[in-house]
Amino acid sequence: MIYSVPIGAYETNETVSVWRRTYVDDDAGGSSYEYVDVSDPDHPLRVKVSQPAAAEQIEAQQAGSSMTMIVHMHPSADVRRGDELRRSDGDRLRVKYTIHPSERVYLRADCELIQPEGRLE
Repeated sequence: MIYSVPIGAYETNETVSVWRRTYVDDDAGGSSYEYVDVSDPDHPLRVKVSQPAAAEQIEAQQAGSSMTMIVHMHPSADVRRGDELRRSDGDRLRVKYTIHPSERVYLRADCELIQPEGRLE
C-alpha cells in the first residue's frame, strides 16, 4: 500500500507571492487583463520548489520549449491554474495545473518557469 506523506513546514523553504489574472474594461468596449497580487500579507505562501534534473533542462532547451517545475505547498493554499507564483529573485512560475493526492496532505502545482528578460540593475 502506498501512503501519502504530509508536507512539513520544515520542507517549505521558500516564500512566494500569488498573482492572479483578472480582466479589466479598457473603456473602448473591450477588455484586457492584468495580474493582481492576491497573497495574504499576514500569511505568506510557503512552498517547496523542486528543481528539474540536468537532463530535463538540456532536453527542454534543445526542444526550444518551457521547463516544468514542481511546487509543493499546504493543501489549503488558494492556488489555481493560470496563477503566477512570483519568487524574490524575479522568476515567475506560471501554474499549468494543480493536483492533490488521494489524501489531501499537500497541493502540487506543475509550473512553467518564466525568467525575466533584459538587463538586471
